[in-house]
Amino acid sequence: MPLILAVLAAILAVLAAAVIWRSDNSRADRWLAAGAITLHAAALAHQIFHGGSITIGINEAVSLFTWQSAILLWAFCWKEPLRGLGLVIYPFAGFWAVWAAIWPTDVTGVVISDWTIRTHIVLSLFSAGVLTLAAVQAGALALQDQLLHDPKRGRIMLGLPPLQTMERLLFQLIGVGFFLLSLTLLSGLSFIRDWLAQHLAHKTILSLTAWMIFGTLLWGRWRYGWRGRTAIRWALSGYGVLILAYFGSKIILEEFLGKHWT
Repeated sequence: MPLILAVLAAILAVLAAAVIWRSDNSRADRWLAAGAITLHAAALAHQIFHGGSITIGINEAVSLFTWQSAILLWAFCWKEPLRGLGLVIYPFAGFWAVWAAIWPTDVTGVVISDWTIRTHIVLSLFSAGVLTLAAVQAGALALQDQLLHDPKRGRIMLGLPPLQTMERLLFQLIGVGFFLLSLTLLSGLSFIRDWLAQHLAHKTILSLTAWMIFGTLLWGRWRYGWRGRTAIRWALSGYGVLILAYFGSKIILEEFLGKHWT
């Protein structure tokens, strides 16, 4: 069942991206993306929830991150001109939906009853989803900057807004993501007892490093008006460290230590 749902989600996601690529003004991509997101969520529910327990391995985590990014993009597109990002986000989410369905993690039976841990998990997912959008936005901004003076850019520009608008949207996403990441780190302090015993030292240090990178970028924007390639480099660096914090830790825990942790 999860594989069928995931394949259908991937098909709708690709169709949504195709509509965006054609610059179709019918907005059919919104409804195709909504269907893909719904089916992806159903597939994830089958993979993650098992009675009163949950299982989130590396594949499920990436699938969940991409689903989170897709649903946030879909919501933001109703107010902001971010439609072009769907060309990357929607197919990427569809791909990982299928990947996680083909290679699921073994059921671990981990029960999370503590509301503080559940809150931490939800906040971490939202912060990662928003900052994933910010990273894609930074990539689109870098591409737009390179192709700005290319007379053959054509469809590659995807009808993106002007550079100033793209930068404004980038810093709005980073600002929201930074706030959610701050709440994530604060909520995590409530259940940390022994960093080494709980194998959280590397994840915490890298997450704090990413938080400082994003914080420095926002401060540089406010104090010195950082923009353009400087902003892009800082944004992508912060996101790279954040992803390393989560997935690097999961790989070590699951592949080398045989432990599962969300």
